[in-house]
Parts: sequence; structure tokens; C-alpha cells
Amino acid sequence: MGERHGRRVLAAAAAAVLVGVLATGCGEGHAEAGDGKPDAPTAYKDVAEIPEALAPDGSTIRVGSPRAEIVVHVYEDLRCPVCAEFENQGGGEGLREMVLSGEVRAEYTLASFLDDKLGGQGSKKAANALRAALDAGKFVEYHEALFAHQPEEAVDGYTDAFLLDRASQVPGLRGTEFDAAVEGMKHRDFVTASEEAFQKSGVSGTPTMKVDGRAIPDHLSGGIFDKETLPIVVGATARS
Repeated sequence: MGERHGRRVLAAAAAAVLVGVLATGCGEGHAEAGDGKPDAPTAYKDVAEIPEALAPDGSTIRVGSPRAEIVVHVYEDLRCPVCAEFENQGGGEGLREMVLSGEVRAEYTLASFLDDKLGGQGSKKAANALRAALDAGKFVEYHEALFAHQPEEAVDGYTDAFLLDRASQVPGLRGTEFDAAVEGMKHRDFVTASEEAFQKSGVSGTPTMKVDGRAIPDHLSGGIFDKETLPIVVGATARS
């Protein structure tokens, strides 16, 4: 089987799995329309349209439709190179496409345990800056920008200067309020709460993904790194 044909087969399988999951009503479910039929999910044209919000727990960032059928919870540390592999080599793009479809909502817990392990404050500073980007409605774009230019894990590279420089690449993000939040660690309470949520989650490392509260089975975990197989993994875990 050629690589191109194999990708078509995987894509078709992914679509079939997700259709099956949504048809059986997994997840939160859509609101019913007046004729008794569920409303169609809200699709978004680009990342700028995707809703972003802080969850009521104060430690989770929600990205995507409030009416999404499936919730994918991602645990990441900004200094983690394997997290960057997930975000940059296909998994992040695949998740973004599912969020854009309106069928899936992504939720992020930003851990910072690598600062204690390696020294420095890079994970904490990056998490604080991402929380500030959420205030500006630019979390998704900034999240992508930081992982696309992640410093080496052993280097405490998420300095204020670096974070502000990367923010300059996100149109509309830089400004007096954002800059002050980055330089003054305005959201340190969020950073602490997020690390505590990570520690209490039962998750042992990053990146880790849960689907509708269920951990990805070990035999499927490798599939989260590929754009074509991620939907299959998500769909299979959601309906398990």
C-alpha cells in the first residue's frame, strides 16, 4: 500500500469513527432545535473565530464551541520537547482542524513542573503569558507561536524578552496591558492553579490527552502525534 493511499484510508476511517461517535450522542450533546433535531455544530473559518475562555475551575483554558460533542483535554508543559513534537509535527494541526469543525472542544492544562526539574522559570513565564494572551482573545495563535519556536528544554529560554518578541508575531496581541502582564507575572495564581490541577489529574507526564475524561489507551497513544490518526484515536476513546 502506498503512503498516499494509506493516508486516504486513515482519513476515511477517521471520518467514519467521528461520525459514529457523534451519531450515538457521546459527550455533552447539542441543544435541540425546535423541530426536535439537534443543531448543527458551529464551524469556524479560521482560528481567529474560535471561542476562548477560562473554565470556572480557574486552571483550564477552553478553546472551541461550547456545544462541541467531544472534549479533548491536553496536558502540556511549554518547555517539554515532546509537547512541541505533538504541536508541530501533525497532532496540533489535527486537533485544530477538529476544533474548527465545531465537533470538538480542546481544553488545556498548562503544567510547569519542568522548572523545578531543570531550574529556571520558563514554564511558569510561558503559562503566565498564555493566560495574558487569553485576555486578548489570542491564546490559540500565541500558543502555536510559542511551540513553533520553543527553546531547548535545558535552556531557560522563555524570558520576558523572548515572550514579547514572539507576541510581536501575533497581530493585535502586543500592547501596554499584555506587556505589563508578561513582565509582572500578573497571572501567577493561574500558573500555580494549573500546576496543582496537573498534579491532581493522575497524569504522569506531558503531553497527555484525555477524551471526555477518559485517558487515551496505551496502544493508541502514539497515534496522537499524526494528523491523520489523531481523529481515529479521539473517536475510538470517546466511544469506548
